[in-house]
Amino acid sequence: MGWIIEYCGVSNIGKYRKVNQDNMVLMKYYMELKDNEAVGPVQGKVRAGKSAVFAVFDGMGGEERGEMAAYIAASTMAGKEKWSASEDDLTPFCIEVNNLICRFAQTNQVRSMGTTAAILKFGDGKIRMCNIGDSRVYRFTDDALQQVSRDHVSIGIYGRKPPLSQNLGIPEEEFLIEPYETTIAYRKNDRYLICSDGLTDMVTDAEIAEALAADPTEGALGKLLRLALERGGRDNITMVLCRVKKTLF
Repeated sequence: MGWIIEYCGVSNIGKYRKVNQDNMVLMKYYMELKDNEAVGPVQGKVRAGKSAVFAVFDGMGGEERGEMAAYIAASTMAGKEKWSASEDDLTPFCIEVNNLICRFAQTNQVRSMGTTAAILKFGDGKIRMCNIGDSRVYRFTDDALQQVSRDHVSIGIYGRKPPLSQNLGIPEEEFLIEPYETTIAYRKNDRYLICSDGLTDMVTDAEIAEALAADPTEGALGKLLRLALERGGRDNITMVLCRVKKTLF
């Protein structure tokens, strides 16, 4: 017996943004900078193991090249030759990407650029989850939705979205980043949703749970995307859905 991960990803620029600053990783796939409108569904399946990695990156900086920060993170992740069998390589990866973004900003005289990160690495029977910023990871099991990531946000002004307290793209001399990591044991038919705040700012957790309960596959992403756009689509919307299956091989 073994584990198969079925996956699907979509990304949409939304209704107001001129550039899609999000990016996503599905194994070796990531979005090119020219992928500016709508991407996906990107689908596939893979055996759980060291190379089964999935992520969403939400770039920040507007004209200050937030899309490049997310691209640097995604292309670096997808281009990684091999992941460790241990659970100790996601925070070092975030530190590596943080340094790459800072180096790009310095070389190109960009004042401020950064990205969130929400990452899943599927091992045999367990997942290592890592996140920094407010892109989220949800687990849907037994018809219940649980956020397993941790939002890195500061106290904001009432009525306004709170600012991030951490992200990738912060020089080491200014602030030491501390990604949140946890290990999760998974079971057959568990589903994991990784998403940018373009979804969660428009759609409630209850609505996410309802969509996942109604459709275990890419249909749920289509429904959630339509709902986020109908609510205004104020930001880029990116989602990756992973479904755990047990198989004989």
